[in-house]
Amino acid sequence: MSKLILVFLGPPGVGKGTQAARLAKDLTLPHISTGDLFRDHLKRDTPLGQKAKGYMNEGKLVPDELVVDLVMDRIANQDCAAGFILDGFPRTVNQDLALEKALSAKGEKVSAALYFDASRETIVERISGRRTCRACGAMSHVKYAPTKAAGVCDACGSETYQRVDDAAEKVSERLKEYDAKTGPLVPHYRGKGLLREFDAGGGVDEIYAEVKAFAEGLKD
Repeated sequence: MSKLILVFLGPPGVGKGTQAARLAKDLTLPHISTGDLFRDHLKRDTPLGQKAKGYMNEGKLVPDELVVDLVMDRIANQDCAAGFILDGFPRTVNQDLALEKALSAKGEKVSAALYFDASRETIVERISGRRTCRACGAMSHVKYAPTKAAGVCDACGSETYQRVDDAAEKVSERLKEYDAKTGPLVPHYRGKGLLREFDAGGGVDEIYAEVKAFAEGLKD
């Protein structure tokens, strides 16, 4: 069996992170997101973290090469020996080309790119309906997972609020940025014969059944 390396793609709010985490648990594979990697390296004040911090403090984007270095540092760990799932990375075609080069040097390659999409209306509704507890950080949704009392956290009784980034107009801006920067990865992976598309407009369990069946088919 070849090493299973999966890339999860899709616009913000489409649910790819939920699907990635669930599959990672079932297949006992690490679930890797660059956001988590950045936070870890910054917290530990590693050389890579210091480099990233330098760019961030100057208000600059972290270069693709450094992002790939962070990923390659993570996947060198023993828990990635059988494979891993990349969630929200690569974000650009250039990042994928850099990743491809780094993996190729180890005799490895991406097994498949799983692309999740839904109507923009569905995505805006999902994200703009999110609410976060100010005290404990618990998440809820005004439509799909409402709290017992509006504006009150079920877990601790504190106030819930809508994050600035979750407001409908901000979501629309984030989707436009995604389409411009990350959207080109879809035809890129399709051209490499690696793309598998999933309709993320349905139920979570229904989508996951398809995801798991596809991933297990790659292992055979």
